[in-house]
Amino acid sequence: MQDTLTPPSEAAVARPARPARRFSPSVVAWPVLGIVVTITAWWAVVEIFEIQPIILPSPVDVFEGFRTYPELLLQTTWDTVRVTLIGFALSVVVGMALGTAIAAWKPFERAFGPLLVALNAVPKVAIAPLMIAWFGFGTKPVLAMAFLLCFFPIVLSTATGLASTPADLAELARSLDATRTQTFLRVRVPAALPQIFVGLKLAMPLAVIGVAVGEMQSGGVDEGLGTIIVQTAGQGDTATAFAALTLMAIVSIILYYALVLIERLALPWVRGTTA
Repeated sequence: MQDTLTPPSEAAVARPARPARRFSPSVVAWPVLGIVVTITAWWAVVEIFEIQPIILPSPVDVFEGFRTYPELLLQTTWDTVRVTLIGFALSVVVGMALGTAIAAWKPFERAFGPLLVALNAVPKVAIAPLMIAWFGFGTKPVLAMAFLLCFFPIVLSTATGLASTPADLAELARSLDATRTQTFLRVRVPAALPQIFVGLKLAMPLAVIGVAVGEMQSGGVDEGLGTIIVQTAGQGDTATAFAALTLMAIVSIILYYALVLIERLALPWVRGTTA
């Protein structure tokens, strides 16, 4: 006698709910371990090879350099952060506008795409003196350097994201008689946001680098970590220069992970729909 097949009940086929993500101590433990290992290796190299502090200061020397000028270093750190955020904001506005134009209009991409690639390929350090001639001394050439370094990844990620809308979503919007504006705002932009955030996260450290290069090249800038690095290194105070470099690295890490946090809060569906 052949057994009859009965469809499984809804309870049997229902998938278990995904467990809520809990905070894991390893999220903090691994970065701390990496920092400790790096500092220990740095210290060991200086002590074993007896490297002079003027060439490579030890972590203790760097800490002493920070203790010598704490107010100056913190003030210049804030100046660097302020200019970095302004330059990054300008690059986001212009970069997303250009990326949208490239994705929306093929003639625009064909006309200006090669020029954007050529501009990105030009060594920015080589044109730093020209920026001083164009914009004068002060903050403007520093902003221009930060803008030039970080706007291209935003353009590329925006154009790529807007041009990669899933076909099923586009067909769904078309079947619902959505206008081009509605399709763009409610389908294409949300679908492109993960790719756009990739460009933003690539651009943020580049903005810090651009500000540092601009401050180093612009002799008329009296504020910023880049200026501190040039002045102290020229005086043989390598420890303070390394302290400024360390603060610059910390600024890059904080700004990068601030973008990561914004991405997680703004795009909660991404983690739920990807492996």
